[in-house]
Amino acid sequence: MVAFGGGPIGGGPWGDVEESQALAAIHAFLAEGGNLIDTAPVYGFGRSEKLVGKAIAGRRDKVFIATKCGLVWHVDKGTPFHKQFCGRTVYRYLGPESIRYEIEQSLRRLDTDYVDLYQTHWQDSTTHISAIMKTLLDLKQEGKIRAIGVSNCSVGQLKQYQNAGSVDSAQEKYNMLDRKVECTVAPFCAQEKIALLAYTPLAEGLLTGKVETTREFPAEDSRRSHPYFSPEMRSRVQRMLEEMRPLAELWNITLTQLAIAWSFSQTGITHALVGARNVSQARENAKSGSVILRPADLRMLEEILIKHGMTDN
Repeated sequence: MVAFGGGPIGGGPWGDVEESQALAAIHAFLAEGGNLIDTAPVYGFGRSEKLVGKAIAGRRDKVFIATKCGLVWHVDKGTPFHKQFCGRTVYRYLGPESIRYEIEQSLRRLDTDYVDLYQTHWQDSTTHISAIMKTLLDLKQEGKIRAIGVSNCSVGQLKQYQNAGSVDSAQEKYNMLDRKVECTVAPFCAQEKIALLAYTPLAEGLLTGKVETTREFPAEDSRRSHPYFSPEMRSRVQRMLEEMRPLAELWNITLTQLAIAWSFSQTGITHALVGARNVSQARENAKSGSVILRPADLRMLEEILIKHGMTDN
């Protein structure tokens, strides 16, 4: 399944998006049959959640909303996440009182009285997992959340969550260039029947084939200093994608749709979370959910990934 990733519409390191454009993108995703929208308070410091709330007004019962807690800027507790993130100091903090504060803020911004899936965004070493899970279970009992998820979580941490309660989902970075979870979280989630949501399945746009080697990124763009976006890596990925293009053409899909379909075709992966900044991207992403790659297609893609050294990450 393909979900709408709400990071880009929050702005900040992903670049600004006009409100009307963001709302139209969400509406286009829903019109194509999508129903899962994933967001977080830290995406634009509330902006993404507010836009999601506006976009789903009048159709709340048709949309599955996932949001998060644990990256905070209202207190200086926990562990610093970024000393400066879009001009603010952000902490990893999952204290029970903070989770309760965050859920109320998210419900207000989303203009709803419950969240379908509530996820710990990043893990907090200063709060015991049993205390975190107890708070989440209490919120579930109160009807404010309906399912519990974790994100950026090790197998060891996942086991601690499982020992304290039931985990419904995990969310981890996963794409053709970053495959670490294949040996860690993915097999555990498959074994425990925990949904696994892959974020950045397009490697922040690099796997679309549209990022030219000579492109310059502005100072505030997070890709400017990312190793994936060095000219050398971009050239390497472009060569790899050119070898994949015939398969995309065979299925009459784009390289973007091929990369998304590859991600949710892998063992243990149940959803691909894909950000969109406009109607065209939202439609393209949503339509990739109907692409069913054959075993032979997946073997061919794996051979190309091996050839270009993309299986050692």
